[in-house]
Amino acid sequence: MASKPDEVAAAAAPLLAAAEGVFLTRTLVNEPSNILTTEEFAARLAAMRDLGLEVEVLDEAELEALGMRALLAVGQGSDSPTKVAVVQWNGGGDEAPLALVGKGVVFDTGGISLKPASGMEEMTMDMGGAGVVAGVMHTLARRGAKANVVGLIGLVENMPDGRAQRPGDVVRTMKGDTVEVINTDAEGRLLLCDVMWYAQERFKPAGMVDLATLTGAIIVGLGHEKAGVFSNDDGFAGGFLKAAEAEGEGAWRMPLAPAYDKLLKSTVADMKNVGGRPAGSITAAQFLQRFVKEDCPWIHLDIAGVARVSEETDLAPKGATGWGVRALDRFIRDAYEAQ
Repeated sequence: MASKPDEVAAAAAPLLAAAEGVFLTRTLVNEPSNILTTEEFAARLAAMRDLGLEVEVLDEAELEALGMRALLAVGQGSDSPTKVAVVQWNGGGDEAPLALVGKGVVFDTGGISLKPASGMEEMTMDMGGAGVVAGVMHTLARRGAKANVVGLIGLVENMPDGRAQRPGDVVRTMKGDTVEVINTDAEGRLLLCDVMWYAQERFKPAGMVDLATLTGAIIVGLGHEKAGVFSNDDGFAGGFLKAAEAEGEGAWRMPLAPAYDKLLKSTVADMKNVGGRPAGSITAAQFLQRFVKEDCPWIHLDIAGVARVSEETDLAPKGATGWGVRALDRFIRDAYEAQ
């Protein structure tokens, strides 16, 4: 019905690319965990090579050699092998890439600190951050974005077993810091800290955004309307918040401050992995900030409340929402894409 179909198709192409990315994220987050295992997730990411993306999948031996012991400890009670996928889109010049880091816990029982049975079936969505990173990378490739972006996804399953890590264990991160594991259900930050450090060591990124269904505390604070945004750089955070607002995806800036660090103090290690109930989402972000280098602009997105909804919204059906794909795509287009 269009008088100039070629022009309409060209104008629609980036919008359709974003829609495909959102649908991919929803599909991944909605998948049951007996289907979307760590190996299956890695295989689907590897298949994205067909879009022109460069994809590497690091196995447990490689992760051990890199020193990612915090990440490996999370999955040592599962028969599903721990992996890290590195997905690169090099559509820009020679500039450093933006790094996107996703938490990909394909199922989270809580480990030895077992979650209550009621509602545990929803923990199929604990790989929501990884799902968003996959959707963004798909979108960038489909629309041929003129930017350099690398997505790093930690894939693991948190299960109780005779081999599982215990409360009271001390693990050493890739950075070299030690962590006293108080609660094995605070596993996402153990995954992220190693993958974030690897991202900075290998790629020297221009900025880094991590995404995770990290804390129930962010749902208490912000409900299911907005994701929590934590950042060490006002300009970096402001650019993302502007993009999220333009796309109608709710996001709210949360505080960081040294005073919260004392809640993470350990008597046997450099830090604990939890700081108690007060300010739970903030202490989680403070934990992650310890693995961000001083010269790296960083945003932590706690998407526990927005990755999945129990009722249909204006922008998403019941279930997985795909929140963040469009906001991050716009953020990259506005701030990083060569004009």
